[in-house]
Amino acid sequence: MTIGIILASKSHIRSELLLKAGLKFTAVDADIDEKEAKSSYINKGYSARDLADILAAMKAKKLSCKYLDRLVIGCDQIMECNGQILSKANNPSELAGQLKFLRNKSHTLYSACVVYSAKKLEWRFIGSATITIRNLSDDYISKYVDDNWNEVRHCVGGYQIEKKGIFLLSKIKGDYFSVLGLPVIQLLDHLVTRGVLKH
Repeated sequence: MTIGIILASKSHIRSELLLKAGLKFTAVDADIDEKEAKSSYINKGYSARDLADILAAMKAKKLSCKYLDRLVIGCDQIMECNGQILSKANNPSELAGQLKFLRNKSHTLYSACVVYSAKKLEWRFIGSATITIRNLSDDYISKYVDDNWNEVRHCVGGYQIEKKGIFLLSKIKGDYFSVLGLPVIQLLDHLVTRGVLKH
């Protein structure tokens, strides 16, 4: 257990992962315009992997300027399928369309984690996982979206593998925690190496 850590994320699952690992921290929304930043970097030709890293760093750096005496952890997750960067669906209809696009294909999730201290970049890591979606029927997709929209509306891809979304998947290759949005093992390794955590 330690103090003096800020998690620059409003994600419930990221907080839960760190709490279960025994980390003591404060979650603070970095409040950056992600849509605008994402659009700008996509237009400049940045890859999904680099985009995840840039957005995670933006969040951590912004809060590090405010909390100079804390370690700030920034995170972001970007999804790519067939060279196309996908965003969170804005409504159930968009999600249904996205799942129809993803079915019977593989997509990759890039989960970046960045640590800042006193406005300086201290550590960064980008985890990834490639996921294959089952060949789902239109009827199944419609029912899934109707039943789960409120729970998955904030999830890129529109599924939670720790819940009913696991049924959508036929294969996962890569880091499980990167699917959840935080490469937590590598982050904890860094905190141990830094002396913030004891083991």
